[in-house]
Amino acid sequence: MAESVLYEERDGVALITINRPERLNTLTVEVIQGVADGVEQATSASDVASIVLRGAGNNISAGYDLDEFIANAAREPEVWDPVADYQSMAANVRRFMKIWECPKPVIGEISGWALGGATDLILCADLLFMASNAQIGYAPSRIYGTPTTMMWVHRIGLEHAKQFLLTGRPIDAETAFRIGLVSHVCDPGDLSNAAETEARRFINIPANQLALNKLLINQAFENMGLRTSQMLGTFFDGIARHTPEAQKWVSQINSGNVRDAVADRDRPWHDYGQTPDNDR
Repeated sequence: MAESVLYEERDGVALITINRPERLNTLTVEVIQGVADGVEQATSASDVASIVLRGAGNNISAGYDLDEFIANAAREPEVWDPVADYQSMAANVRRFMKIWECPKPVIGEISGWALGGATDLILCADLLFMASNAQIGYAPSRIYGTPTTMMWVHRIGLEHAKQFLLTGRPIDAETAFRIGLVSHVCDPGDLSNAAETEARRFINIPANQLALNKLLINQAFENMGLRTSQMLGTFFDGIARHTPEAQKWVSQINSGNVRDAVADRDRPWHDYGQTPDNDR
């Protein structure tokens, strides 16, 4: 069986690739840990100046693997334990934040879809390169979740964070660039080359200089309460997944109606594949 996360060092750049294209690179415990391990390995590698994080195939990641996530939830005790839930999801946040805390620049490639929990991961990167046909969004804000790393408001500001988190609408590449969410928009075929070209340029800057500037920039956002927002976001995520509406939605999925559950969530908004032409 292929590794779920691939790691390679090339020309001073560490390449970390989520390798589950047959599952839209959805996030499992193994994937999340694999990415964190890759970041730690790159951090320790003296020949690595920067990191590129990407997905194999056509998508960076469609979010958490619902089969694994809901199966794990089904094994929970009948009475929900908010502390246990928080500790479990906080462990994921700590792994995601390895990217934020890494002293080396991390470039994230947004290809295809970056959805739900995948945004908690990729928005921890320092620079984002996006394919012109890609979309990013937090659909779980409609039901069954809140952002745990809560990078949205720090990256795009109050108005746009409310615009896209209250509605769960996806953001296309043109909009993402306009609102400052991403650094570059590239043709899909040029995305990886553009990201690697930029990543290699960091070889020309001393590692200590990069580390100090990244730490200084990040500290400004942490002083604005980033870690507190993450604590609340992670706790609220558990609450959002245990409302009566969320549990009814999960029951629909557990009955084998995943597509119908997702369609019911998104059809009123005409997005994520539920355009008017697809309405039933």
